[in-house]
Amino acid sequence: MPIVIDKDIPAYKILTGEKIFIMDKGRADVQDIRPIEIAILNLMPTKETTETQFMRLLSNSPLQVNITLVRTQTYNPTHVEAEYLSRFYKNFEEIKGRKFDGMIITGAPVENLEFEDVAYWKELEEILDWTKTNVTSTLFICWGAQAALHYFYGIKKHPLKEKCFGIFAHKRVQDGEVEPLMRGISDEFHMPHSRHTIIYASDIKNQSRLKILAYSKKAGASIIKSLDNRQVFVTGHMEYDRETLKREYERDKAKGLDIKPPENYFADKEMQQVKMNWSSTSNLFYINWLNYYVYQVTPYKW
Repeated sequence: MPIVIDKDIPAYKILTGEKIFIMDKGRADVQDIRPIEIAILNLMPTKETTETQFMRLLSNSPLQVNITLVRTQTYNPTHVEAEYLSRFYKNFEEIKGRKFDGMIITGAPVENLEFEDVAYWKELEEILDWTKTNVTSTLFICWGAQAALHYFYGIKKHPLKEKCFGIFAHKRVQDGEVEPLMRGISDEFHMPHSRHTIIYASDIKNQSRLKILAYSKKAGASIIKSLDNRQVFVTGHMEYDRETLKREYERDKAKGLDIKPPENYFADKEMQQVKMNWSSTSNLFYINWLNYYVYQVTPYKW
């Protein structure tokens, strides 16, 4: 089944070029089917790239998925044109009366700020509260995960001496329980990370309403869930494309920043070839989330 998006959004052309089944909203509206409704609160400055990455992953299930792109109203990003936001994105005020089967809250390049110092923090608090009653399951990514863990559970983020930047091996937590979210994923798998802060696994373990599903010696607790499955926290970036870390590295080098090449990422000394070893895990993870945590538990009518 297809993912349903506006045919004028850049992701439509990119994903159809990859032979992904995309359906525009006009065609979807005449089909007698109950699609899964997913909202994406995109806090990244690279709006087009980020939305395409998530849409690509959400398109791989047998479900018809409607996507609603959401932006903050209290902060106007400077890396994207206002006309683009107005055309393809909704403000929170425009969607707060709706119910969604799932929601993704992305990362944001503000991790060195205190949470309360982020320009849109008050609005994000309102959105986080709203997810408890209006969303079946919410997936929080990177800084979005740190922000939600801080807001809901009082868990702190801690600065790193050196940026956690690269592809790192992770291990599934083996406790004898069957975890649908991790079904089909190998005992050891890889995930990209790009951040200056970390969540300590010990802080998660001290919170009785949370469970660690996977961890990394280098990157810390990486996949965490609430016991009711309504909140999933991923501290890395499974959604990243092959070239994403390369672009981040080259951007920071061009700015004159003291940045080392991403670890375990380049396959050659010239740093041109990328060893992509996380895509199968990414696809399985998002299919599992849509199937087990969204589709099978969301009501037919909200």
